[in-house]
Amino acid sequence: MAEPSVEELIAWDDRYVWHPFTPHAVYRSEEPVTIVAGEGNYLIDVEGARLLDGVASIWCNTFGHRNPRIDAAIVDQLGKIAHATFLGNATAPAIVLAKRLVELAPEGLDKAFFSDNGSTATEIAMKMAYQYWQQVDGGARSSKRRFLALKNAYNGDTIGAVSTGGVDLFHAKFRDLLFDVVRAPSPYCYRCPLGKEPSSCQQACLDELLGLIEAHADELAAVIMEPGMQGAGGIITYPPGFLRAVREATERHDVLLILDEVAVGMGRGGTMFACEQEGVVPDMLCLAKMLTGGYLPLAATLTTQRVFDAFVAPPEAAQTFFHGHTFTGNPLAAAAALATLDIFEDEDVISGLGEKIARLTAGLERLRGIAAVGDVRQFGLAAGIELVADRQTREAFDPAARVGYRVCRAARDKGVFLRPLGDVLVIMPPLSVTLDEIDLLVESIAYGLEQVLGAGEEV
Repeated sequence: MAEPSVEELIAWDDRYVWHPFTPHAVYRSEEPVTIVAGEGNYLIDVEGARLLDGVASIWCNTFGHRNPRIDAAIVDQLGKIAHATFLGNATAPAIVLAKRLVELAPEGLDKAFFSDNGSTATEIAMKMAYQYWQQVDGGARSSKRRFLALKNAYNGDTIGAVSTGGVDLFHAKFRDLLFDVVRAPSPYCYRCPLGKEPSSCQQACLDELLGLIEAHADELAAVIMEPGMQGAGGIITYPPGFLRAVREATERHDVLLILDEVAVGMGRGGTMFACEQEGVVPDMLCLAKMLTGGYLPLAATLTTQRVFDAFVAPPEAAQTFFHGHTFTGNPLAAAAALATLDIFEDEDVISGLGEKIARLTAGLERLRGIAAVGDVRQFGLAAGIELVADRQTREAFDPAARVGYRVCRAARDKGVFLRPLGDVLVIMPPLSVTLDEIDLLVESIAYGLEQVLGAGEEV
């Protein structure tokens, strides 16, 4: 087949493709990019324009595009085998990957269950937790069948993951399909759900969450939450000690803790795993996105020997975890993940993140004085800049105005690709981003705000 022209690609895109999370009524008018190549931290579109990948291809690219070490690992594995079943069998790269993940993870996480994306990683964790309580101690605590999740949570798009999700824009339309969860308030301090002000609040949302764990302990299978920040909820960061307090409560009341590190793990927060920052070891840890360097679909749900042992019984007992995916443990994806871990180790990536995070912090400070910037939130090498129509009242822009998208579109004029969450501008580059590129990310946002809103510095 001949290489299609730019015009053909655009026409076929409009004729045949249904894009995720995309309002197609305005899709073409908002001038989407069509990517044909990548190089390092840059995307290359059909017109040959180079765009700094400011959101790491939706938070998953770890060390840039066409990374030679990850490329070579995949090519080498292609010379052996692309896929073989993992159901009741094994493949060598996935075995090695499980070993390395367990050795790297917080101590106590001893088993790795593979799947193919973040939604499946979290859904697997929930199903494990649910089945665990049916089988442990002979089923004596089988009443523990519910989950506690936070408002503004996002754990994926499959039915179980959506059930624990708490972003109304994404999840409300499916409510009748979902199972009920115990819902705790989000620590969204800028728009406090409890009407408190950060300057005087003593973590009222945490107190309510802890109270819900205590009140529902007998029926809770697990608490599920994103540590460090709530990503798709708007880059909502937690107060210090929040995660630690939740973990202590779950241990006190014998409730399992599932941590969704799909977006925040693998170095994003400045440590390999976000939960390390408060010394927390969960019962289940979910990884995906950056695990393969952003190359191939692969996820891992890490769990403890205690959980695993509840599933070990003769076949006739039917205590097996009957869950799996065709491409579980895929050798190509596992090879990419192993190469990604090699880069982390050989290039001492984690120790080099501090300078980049500090540079981003300094840049964000320059944005705080812009009139349309209501709040700036940062977790490691990730940031959310919430735009508002009125800074004093925190009034949001009319969603029909598409302010966030327009600012990101203007940023492309500076050679930067960004994608917002509504009117929260997101910065989440590959970990290989340079200091100069971090400056460019911040400058492109300032430029975009000026172009769209005439947003100058406050007097």
